Amino acid sequence: MLLSKTRALFALFPMALLMNACDKPAGGPPGGGMPPAQVSVIAVEKRDVPVRYEYVAQTAGYREVEVRARVTGILQKRGYKEGAPVKKGQSLFSIDAAPFQVALDKAEADLSVADVRLAQARREVARLKPVREAKAISQKELDDSASAEQVAEAEVKSARARVNEARLNVTYTRVESPISGIASRAVVSEGALVSGPQVLLTTVTQTDPMYVIFGVPDREFMALRRDVDLGRLRLPAGGQFLARVKLGDGSLYDGTGTLGFTDVRVNTQTGTTESRAEFSNKNNRLRAGEFVRIILDGALRPDAIVVPQRAVLESPKGKFVYVVSADNKAEARPVEAGEWSGDGWVINSGLKPGERVITDGVMKIGPGAPVQIAVPTAAKPAPADKK
Repeated sequence: MLLSKTRALFALFPMALLMNACDKPAGGPPGGGMPPAQVSVIAVEKRDVPVRYEYVAQTAGYREVEVRARVTGILQKRGYKEGAPVKKGQSLFSIDAAPFQVALDKAEADLSVADVRLAQARREVARLKPVREAKAISQKELDDSASAEQVAEAEVKSARARVNEARLNVTYTRVESPISGIASRAVVSEGALVSGPQVLLTTVTQTDPMYVIFGVPDREFMALRRDVDLGRLRLPAGGQFLARVKLGDGSLYDGTGTLGFTDVRVNTQTGTTESRAEFSNKNNRLRAGEFVRIILDGALRPDAIVVPQRAVLESPKGKFVYVVSADNKAEARPVEAGEWSGDGWVINSGLKPGERVITDGVMKIGPGAPVQIAVPTAAKPAPADKK
């Protein structure tokens, strides 16, 4: 029995040696260690990077006016086509002018009576002056006559004011467009009682030029000002960004605009600073009230360092990249990442020109791991066409 067990052990010994030999990597380094991981790198360099900002925006007419009547009356006629262009001074609505014409006639008659009384008072004063000089009447009688003349003059002024008011009311029965633009639908129809300015009749919107209004988040606005103060960001001269509009279908509007207004206040409801750009809209392609995206170009980050997004990793302590050291080992380098630029991160601090940042193969390494920089292979020539 003992002899058979011994023979079995000797039979298994060559198989164990074979398996042990198979576990060693063929062509590996001495001692059986893993070969350095192959990685791709880019050399850090400084360059000027254009900056593009993009925000959600909404269009608004250059001027939007509510059309309201100034007098109370029955609406007799609508003088425009809904949704069509109108000119400044064009009659949009007509209110029954008959009651106001009657009031004007009465005011003019009252003015005539006041003029007659004033003329009578002046004649009376002129008559009593020589009589007083002859001391045929008392000074009080002359003074009373002069006071009556002054009262008559005041009555004439009051009557004339009532005439002007009545005449204005007659002209106000013709409701005109205060600006040139596109008229909206009529809110009130013919035959309705219009109670003066309390009732909205329609709106007129000037669509050329067109405003595009957007809000810049307060946090981003503060970061922008900080970068400008630190010299990391250079704004266009006079803050005149080149603005473009991306429509709802993703296409770009064929015109460019300029940034003309930035509010000094922060909207307490949205936490944004309102800004406004102005665009020419002669073809009326932009419509008031539609949601778009605005793109602002013209800013520049001078001497910026940009690395691919895939090279920037996240740790509990913040963002970092792997840098190849002088002895070809991976070194974890904490960095301060700014904003995205295309498909890369702008690195504000942590890297210096000339350093080699690992872009591909970061998942195969760790801090201090040996690496081997992969040499990019030349593209193979395309096969020649067979004739």
